[in-house]
Amino acid sequence: MASTASFSPSPQAQTYTCSSRWSKAPKLNHKFLFSSTSNSLFFKPSHSSSTHFPLNLKPPPEPVHIPPLRDSIQDNIVENSMNFQIPMSEFHLITPQESAPRIFIQDPPWIASLFLKGIYKRANQELKLESKEIERRNYNVLRRRQIKAETEAWERMVDEYKDLEKVMREKKLAPNLPYVKALFLGWFEPLREAIAREQKTQQTKKHKAAFAPHIDLLPADKMALIVMHKMMGLVMVGNQDGCVQVVQAAVHIGMAIEQEVRIHSFLEKTKNLQKKKTGVADEDGLSKEKEILRKRVNGLIRRKRLNEVQKLLIKEEMKPWGRDKQAKLGSRLIELLTETAYVQPPLSQLADSPPDVRPAFRHRFKAVAKSPGQKIVKNYGVIECDPLVLTGLDKTAKHMLIPYVPMLVPPKRWKGYDKGGHLFLPSYVMRTHGSRKQVDAMRNISRNQMQKVFEALDMLGSTKWRVNKKVLSVVESIWARGGNIAGLVNREDVPVPDKSPSEDLKEIQEWKWSVRKAKKINQERHSQRCDTELKLSVARKMKDEEGFYYPHNLDFRGRAYPMHPHLNHLSSDLCRGVLEFAEGRPLGKSGLRWLKIHLANLYAGGVEKLSYEGRLAFVDNHIDDIFDSATNPVNGNRWWLTAEDPLQCLAACINLSEALNSPSPHTVISHLPIHQDGSCNGLQHYAALGRDSLEAAAVNLVDGDKPADVYSEIAARVHEIMKRDSNKDPTTSPNALLARILVNQIDRKLVKQTVMTSVYGVTYVGAREQIKRRLEEKGLITDDRLLFTAACYAAKVTLAALGEIFQAARGIMSWLGDCAKVIASENQPVRWTTPLGLPVVQPYCKSERHLIRTSLQVLALQRESNSVDIRKQRTAFPPNFVHSLDGSHMMMTALACRDAGLRFAGVHDSFWTHPCDVDQMNEILREKFVELYSMPILESLLESFQASYPALTFPPLPERGDFDLLQVLESPYFFN
Repeated sequence: MASTASFSPSPQAQTYTCSSRWSKAPKLNHKFLFSSTSNSLFFKPSHSSSTHFPLNLKPPPEPVHIPPLRDSIQDNIVENSMNFQIPMSEFHLITPQESAPRIFIQDPPWIASLFLKGIYKRANQELKLESKEIERRNYNVLRRRQIKAETEAWERMVDEYKDLEKVMREKKLAPNLPYVKALFLGWFEPLREAIAREQKTQQTKKHKAAFAPHIDLLPADKMALIVMHKMMGLVMVGNQDGCVQVVQAAVHIGMAIEQEVRIHSFLEKTKNLQKKKTGVADEDGLSKEKEILRKRVNGLIRRKRLNEVQKLLIKEEMKPWGRDKQAKLGSRLIELLTETAYVQPPLSQLADSPPDVRPAFRHRFKAVAKSPGQKIVKNYGVIECDPLVLTGLDKTAKHMLIPYVPMLVPPKRWKGYDKGGHLFLPSYVMRTHGSRKQVDAMRNISRNQMQKVFEALDMLGSTKWRVNKKVLSVVESIWARGGNIAGLVNREDVPVPDKSPSEDLKEIQEWKWSVRKAKKINQERHSQRCDTELKLSVARKMKDEEGFYYPHNLDFRGRAYPMHPHLNHLSSDLCRGVLEFAEGRPLGKSGLRWLKIHLANLYAGGVEKLSYEGRLAFVDNHIDDIFDSATNPVNGNRWWLTAEDPLQCLAACINLSEALNSPSPHTVISHLPIHQDGSCNGLQHYAALGRDSLEAAAVNLVDGDKPADVYSEIAARVHEIMKRDSNKDPTTSPNALLARILVNQIDRKLVKQTVMTSVYGVTYVGAREQIKRRLEEKGLITDDRLLFTAACYAAKVTLAALGEIFQAARGIMSWLGDCAKVIASENQPVRWTTPLGLPVVQPYCKSERHLIRTSLQVLALQRESNSVDIRKQRTAFPPNFVHSLDGSHMMMTALACRDAGLRFAGVHDSFWTHPCDVDQMNEILREKFVELYSMPILESLLESFQASYPALTFPPLPERGDFDLLQVLESPYFFN
């Protein structure tokens, strides 16, 4: 390749002879002339002493901003002049008469070095510095916002309500507010005044109440807001006809107050220390430690010293209050709320009638079942919400304050049980639910042993998300029209039937059943509407952010979860459809293929069980539907609504149509996470533990032309048993009639949930409820009693079919249960350590009632006793152990994806990454599964039991097959 140069004569030129100082470069004896007035370089070939050519060198076009060329060349000459010998004897003037022919110069190495290298280097350095500075500034802005969100949420809301009160007083008119805010505004001042009075009373009382030391720790206005929001939050998510148990509400409010007290007291100390900044007297009054603390805290919001701040916060924090104190304070605050909060119907009454003002909340006792479907066991104290409060509440749930929203900056790295996650909000690496034994195990474990677990959680927390605005706008449009499609709940209640005038006992009984059913449906819809509003409120809040993060922690078995409860990728189709990766990557050839397969998987309905080629053909056959769904999702043919996961399917339709409409589909940027799901993953783990070849083939651990479908296999076996039963004589076989009713209703969907949860210890009762819900959805059995008995029969047959096909898995489950029974019989909880070093302690102990007297009522708090629950320890161990293994597999995959530069998100047995990276992630997850089960897992477990309990005798290991685990590496449908 040759460089072209144009030549023209120029005066005032200086000639330089350049001798290269690079060791391996040949010496150059050409003459060069540099004009300081025109910044032109002239070239004189060594074979001619009379011809000189000015070289106007032009660098290749740059995509980035660079300094002016003249300055760059001049600076570069000066910069590189030390590397060249410049004899003054080579000076030569060029006259205008000298000719300037055009020549070509074969690329000499010095040109790129002398000119372009300097230009690129300088431009790139400046660009990098500028980019880093912008990133640093952006990060600091986001970090300050994050700290404010975590520490000042209640203060901002207090200020808002004070401003609203001021407007109301000045204009003598209630502002036009959303329903829930209007309620809060009416309750705010009376409750605040009542709390302030209670604070003064407790200060002056001789015999103080048990809650006295704690009620004074926050300003009355902030405490009032917390009580209102927490109480209404419990009413929204509860499903008890507007009732919340007193013990639940009291502890919940007490915990929220304690958490805010910690943050408030720390920030107050910070403000006080900042005030004492100057003055000799003040300096003398401060101890050396206080002065050091003041200096370190002074720049809290401005500087990146969060680790230091967190240490100070931990050092300065109070001892935990405990459930007793939380419940006593919460009970008194609830009592004040019931005394001060009132509601009033719209003014449609006659002028001479008194206004119907009534309490918003009442304390009473109500017969409550321990769990749905059980008989009533005892009366509980509840706080009952007036129906007027519930009216319209679901439409304005978005105005509730939501703590633990997604973070604007990456979470703190985990370094210990309570060190990591959020910057200021209390964060714990494990959700122990008050289990002292598990907390002790986590606090006593070394950081080195937990390092891989911490790193995996950090990896999951570092994945940056954003809101898919196109999908969100479709959701908003459907929700505004009343919902009831795309998986969204109907925004209207079902009508409650009027009482029949007939006095026929049968008709009255049917009316009571229908009323009960209608009320139950409306309760469920109300709860679902509140849940949808809370999810959408977070999406609306985050939609304009460039991105956000989810700090993760673990349950006690080692499964990872986002700490934010509403809008997260572990949740419903709504959440998954609205979320996408903030980072986009080009599709590439493989990415386009995986995007199509992903769309087919989301459409489901049996399509996901086709071979990959079958799924690709399905998408190609529906390409017009896909384009229509993407361009006109609300008013078009709405093909996407027929998918099993409609909103995720819509997101895939939009992304695929963008790619196919592009002249270069493979270069289109995709933000869509592509899912690779395990095939009945619990049974996959059992098959790997048992090395049973038949079971391994049933759950896709071996290569096949298309995915094996264990659910269809079980459904076929159930159908076979029922067909046999249906041919029997009903007089001698009571199940014959039920079999005849059910035989044509058996399909994959009916048994899927029961098969999926069987390895996780689903009981007969659980299986019955799962199958009953599926039969209800079919709507072919309308009589409730017949529905119940049919579900009982179907559950028994399904569990029997499972036991026939998965005998090796059943053997391992029995062995694990037997080991747990041996340990629990010694009044010890079952303990084990996962392959990644996480200590697990089963928390199942017999609870003991602990009575405390509060201002509302005597509360019975449940607390952990010293006696383990033998039955629960035994039945829960097999599913918990497998959960700890699938959690280990997910974390091992996350770490390997991090090392390979992939973006990764995990949902237990579903692994997500960008379309272009699916092939690489598939290799990694298979390798990690083989690596995990190449370890002697059951042998190590038995050894640990024998070492911990040498006096006990454990059953021998179950027999295992000869399945070759390496076959997993070649199985295309293992995860698909």
